[in-house]
Amino acid sequence: MSSTLQTLDRGLLALKIVSEHNEGISIAKLAEELEVHRTIAYRIVATLESHALLTRTQGGTLRLGAGITLLASRFEPQLHTVALPLLKTLAKATRATAFISLAQGEECMVTLVAEPEEGMLRVGYRVGSRHPLTLGAAGIAILAGRAPQEEDSPEVKQARADGYSLTRGQLQRGAVGVASHIPTTRSRSGMEACVGVVAMDDLDSERAIREVKISAIQLAELIGQ
Repeated sequence: MSSTLQTLDRGLLALKIVSEHNEGISIAKLAEELEVHRTIAYRIVATLESHALLTRTQGGTLRLGAGITLLASRFEPQLHTVALPLLKTLAKATRATAFISLAQGEECMVTLVAEPEEGMLRVGYRVGSRHPLTLGAAGIAILAGRAPQEEDSPEVKQARADGYSLTRGQLQRGAVGVASHIPTTRSRSGMEACVGVVAMDDLDSERAIREVKISAIQLAELIGQ
């Protein structure tokens, strides 16, 4: 028997569905995707609206509400508290810049970085840096964490099979990146993230692959996924 609360589960799933429609979504379409009667969908929407998690335009289209931004702003400090010690350990073990990146639309954004203590040539990979999901080890790792698609590139397919992605010089000449997606229940959480390292040509790729894959599993456990 499932231990989840059905109404709450549907509400969270509704938020995920709305978040995937940049142009907004009607209540009728939401009810269809939730596989519930429209009356139930109205009740779910009304509850989420009361907490500013959803908003309705004059035309009735549903979009995420401002309350989502508040929750997101509180999540980031918690993520830093939990993940930074592990990221520092990863940077020390690989002697490379360690990072956590999140998917935002069609882009990959760096949200947390830890530098190795040893003095060395650093890679310009900083918090707030963005690049297309289709480029770089981080973006490819996140795509590899999704369900297989016909349009997946050979790099994404290989990363999905290997459990990590490795790229050379895609975002910066001479830079080598290794990343692995953080296992999450994406259908529920909606969060897509990866952990990885990046350095110049002297990166010990075998060690980096091993340490990054271990870190991805540890982070999934720490974040509570």
